[in-house]
Amino acid sequence: MKILLIGNGGREHAIAWTLSQSPHQPQLYFAQGNPGMQELGQRLDIEPTDIQGLLIFAEREGIDLTIVGPELPLSLGIVDRFQEKGLAIFGPTQAGAQLESSKAFAKALMAKANIPTAGYRFCQTQPEALQALQEFTAPYVIKEDGLAAGKGVTIAQARAEAEQAIAQAFQKEMPVVIEEFMQGQELSILAFCDGQTILPCIAAQDYKKVGENNTGPNTGGMGAYAPVPLATPALIATVQQTVLEPALKALKAEGIDYKGILYAGLMITPDGAAKVVEFNARFGDPETQVVLPLLADDLVELMLATVNGELHRYAPTGIRFKPGQWAMTVVLTAGGYPGDYPTGTPIFFPQYLNNDVHIFHAGTRVLPDQSKVTAGGRVLNVTGIAENLEEARRKAYEIAGKIRFEGKYYRRDIAAEPAMALSR
Repeated sequence: MKILLIGNGGREHAIAWTLSQSPHQPQLYFAQGNPGMQELGQRLDIEPTDIQGLLIFAEREGIDLTIVGPELPLSLGIVDRFQEKGLAIFGPTQAGAQLESSKAFAKALMAKANIPTAGYRFCQTQPEALQALQEFTAPYVIKEDGLAAGKGVTIAQARAEAEQAIAQAFQKEMPVVIEEFMQGQELSILAFCDGQTILPCIAAQDYKKVGENNTGPNTGGMGAYAPVPLATPALIATVQQTVLEPALKALKAEGIDYKGILYAGLMITPDGAAKVVEFNARFGDPETQVVLPLLADDLVELMLATVNGELHRYAPTGIRFKPGQWAMTVVLTAGGYPGDYPTGTPIFFPQYLNNDVHIFHAGTRVLPDQSKVTAGGRVLNVTGIAENLEEARRKAYEIAGKIRFEGKYYRRDIAAEPAMALSR
């Protein structure tokens, strides 16, 4: 079996590693992949957004399944193009990807489906946004209506800060969604959807703020862990009934045959209600780096069932995960991230033999002498796996501390206080 995986981040490295564990023993190709993935398959010099180039390669090589990692190719309609050629591809169409590429589309869909979420106003001009701001109280939530790599959200404590965020969005010619602020514990649910059936994975919790104790600006994610004690079977059942199933029904009503991952970013309020913060149209990053290493089912089979409309086969038991196992990942960033940061900094890896720790590359580059250097803001993800969360943290942080590159930064409080089940 030949599989083409599109993308080059930590999420894609985790997907590639999980695919490589499959009994199918697939032959893997990566566009473009990263240095950490080169031992798992063949890296291609084709950009993830070069849809025509990817299409030509898939047809020429007889690729059996293409998997789209990042959101940008989805929003550009790569799935539509592949489907037109009769090629199997994992991910939603351009219309379905609007769930992520347009906050306004997602909010309107939630309103139609009565999916619980924050009150909001969609504003297409700066004066309209400044006027709408008067309807809200601090803290103000300002979201750019477009793809922003996880960084297009500002939570402003003061009106002046909110006005600045609005001005910056319209400088980029992006409309904004202004939302009421929700308090509680955030939860990430990745759900496989084949257009008829939608099944959740175990819940993860990620850490968006760059600073410890959840301070500083938002990032693409500084770490995550799974499973989450807060996500009891009863809560997951509620999310299935009030969020996932209604979202699928609403997409079908729009004429969208949604296949792939539906990511629900949730806020679990102090009274136990689950409200949607955002939808994404692909695997979360860095949640994937803790969810997939715990997967008990074969990812290749699961993805084929999704593409072929056969997820109902998994419905009786749900998607299975390894019992009694925990995973925690910490993101190592370049100094200055999420602002300006240097690249090309040499990375020194420890010599270790430990099947319970995985180093997933996110922003790295390999030099002709095979040495590795930094090539992005989020450089590496170190994932620890153990029979309890404390040990998973210990393993991950031990290796994170031994990796060296100038300016290395990481949060030291990932999963230090896991979100516990709410007492009733």
